[in-house]
Amino acid sequence: MESSDRIRAIMNALRTSDSVSVTHLAAEHGVSEMTIRRDLDELAQQGVVRRVRGGALSLLLRGEEPPFGVREREAVEAKRLIGAEVASLLADGEAVLLDGGTTTLEVARAVRDRRLTVLPLAMQAAQELAGAPRIRLVLPGGEVRPGEMNFVGPLTETSIRALRFDTAVIGCCGLSAEHGLTAHDLPEVAVKQAAIASARRVVIACDSGKFGRTAFGAVCPLDRLDVVVTDEAIPRDQHDALTAAGVTVRAVAVRAATS
Repeated sequence: MESSDRIRAIMNALRTSDSVSVTHLAAEHGVSEMTIRRDLDELAQQGVVRRVRGGALSLLLRGEEPPFGVREREAVEAKRLIGAEVASLLADGEAVLLDGGTTTLEVARAVRDRRLTVLPLAMQAAQELAGAPRIRLVLPGGEVRPGEMNFVGPLTETSIRALRFDTAVIGCCGLSAEHGLTAHDLPEVAVKQAAIASARRVVIACDSGKFGRTAFGAVCPLDRLDVVVTDEAIPRDQHDALTAAGVTVRAVAVRAATS
């Protein structure tokens, strides 16, 4: 098992158990205890666990969003392809609002050589685009959320409402037929809602793992979305619900890793 897959499996275990042991994880995943200790040390640096003798205690509340650094290692190829597909939907000259998150960061990387006006809602995307020669970079005001490095708060919302965008590229924590678009952090819910209200077209960029999930804060129902860009592992019932709501679904093909 790859390191990223193993860490994801450990995180899943931490959602249902308050603690994990090095010995048990090593036996379960067929690796050395030293390897598991390194995995747990990495999760401790991300704020997911507290290391204790023989294992670790979970610091991740059930339903809480995993840290950015952990999510950045998940579905890497799918997110890269989704970012490229979203970039292909943008016409030169557009004004684009780019939400925070690991998938939308791939969109920023994919548009570096394009001629666009971009307002990024995360410091990572702003840094990615800062040296892009043909990007007109506009930054919002507001506070920066620790860890995620997303802009949030009333100043951010006011900045967004004062502008009009051709396209808003939005990320999410969950997307489902029943609950629509959802996010864990309530200040980010308000920012996403302001972004959607200020855009002519709303494009959701998310990997298939987000479907069927529901986060704490409701952003909007499905019929408020125009396009969803994801990968081909999207569940069929969720795909059908989106199309029934008038949403265009574009699913990229992710090649299986070869040994």
